[in-house]
Amino acid sequence: MANGERITMADGKRRKKSPRFTEIAQLAGVSPSTVDRVLNERGSVSANAREKVVGAAKQLGVPRVLPLTRHGLIHIDVLLPANNTPFFRRINLALQRSIGMLDKRVVVHRAFLPEHKNDVIAQAILNPPYRRQGLILASPDTEPVRQALRMISARGETAVAVVTNILDVPDLKYAGIDNYRAGRAAGYFIGRFTQQSGRVLILSSRTDYQGHVDRTAGCREVLAQYAPRLFCESRTVETYDDPDRCYLAVSSALRSGEAIAGIYNSGAGSPGIEAALKKHKTADRICWITHEMSDDHREYIRNGLLDMGVDQHPDGQIMTALQHLLHAAAGLGAERDLAAIGEAVDGLPAVALFPQQRVLADLDAAQDDLG
Repeated sequence: MANGERITMADGKRRKKSPRFTEIAQLAGVSPSTVDRVLNERGSVSANAREKVVGAAKQLGVPRVLPLTRHGLIHIDVLLPANNTPFFRRINLALQRSIGMLDKRVVVHRAFLPEHKNDVIAQAILNPPYRRQGLILASPDTEPVRQALRMISARGETAVAVVTNILDVPDLKYAGIDNYRAGRAAGYFIGRFTQQSGRVLILSSRTDYQGHVDRTAGCREVLAQYAPRLFCESRTVETYDDPDRCYLAVSSALRSGEAIAGIYNSGAGSPGIEAALKKHKTADRICWITHEMSDDHREYIRNGLLDMGVDQHPDGQIMTALQHLLHAAAGLGAERDLAAIGEAVDGLPAVALFPQQRVLADLDAAQDDLG
């Protein structure tokens, strides 16, 4: 039998024996213990030694998935609002699921920041306590936030916004639905579901979130174009996702004596709307459309209170953002991670539309249905 080869009893075919650590060490010019630390990712090894060991293993045809040649940890920050609404709980769960699929040297740091403190958000963007390779954030669209994002872009960091876009930051990518078209979809269905004439009450979380501005603008535009029997005020009622504010806004509108035909809420706070509709016994004649297919919204739909929820697929947003950062991180070799968390992409478009919004992207052909 030739040296280094063996014959298997099962099929009689010759198969080369896998190189041992000693052979890899000899070719790389390092010790077997260094080979063990590199290939099994145990302990600290210099970048030079790591390159030599991985190169020798490739040359010898080691039949295993080799570690990344980049030395050290890859730090990614995820900055989310300190917002306990059902949607942001879903975003957090989506992040937890995706983190479990990443290479163990990709370290994801989560921080939950007060939405109303621009200085705190800006400082978290600007001053991470480690060398950061990427940033994912959901944030109000304010000038301090924009300026901070421009500054980290200038120093070479990649950032991706999720949930809501942030304008006037040229290098920022956005992984999320087109909120303007989501609002148009809501307006379209209010026009379809509502048979009576009257006012559509428009509620929104915060007007410093671009996503809410886009949603309410899209809804208003469709109603004005295709549903002339319905009207809405130009002013948006800010509720800050607070059920009590939602309750007061709906109750006040219903007590005014004005015919309320529909309610569109671009944010959270749905328990307050539910309570107001029940108190005034108007759920059967008012069309109510909001966002997210959360557990409470499913229950409202089953009970005939809510007509529709426009979902935005939090898992898809998080996975798309992570994919982009892994591609952008120089030398990361992210193919294994991308295969695990979804289809690899060469780059991320400025807006990544998910299927449930893409279906309703162009409503021009529907105008005849909206008399």
